[in-house]
Amino acid sequence: MNKSELIEAIAASADIPKAAATRALDAMIDSVTDSLKKGDTVALVGFGTFTIKERAARTGRNPQTGKPIEISAAKVPSFKAGKALKDAVN
Repeated sequence: MNKSELIEAIAASADIPKAAATRALDAMIDSVTDSLKKGDTVALVGFGTFTIKERAARTGRNPQTGKPIEISAAKVPSFKAGKALKDAVN
């Protein structure tokens, strides 16, 4: 399912126009992104939790030359599925 298919499903489920569903989905994505940028956790009970994890700096290897390269530390978004989502999938 891509974004446009998700918008269609939201519009049909909530009985709202596609434009309103688009605005709602975009607002939700923006809110989650802004919270993660601030370092906050976003917990949606039953669905899951969005967090930021720290990835340490490490030494990698250039696959073309075989020379070692330094990979800098980074913050990466993470999602952990909630119990209700896990149960629904299984």
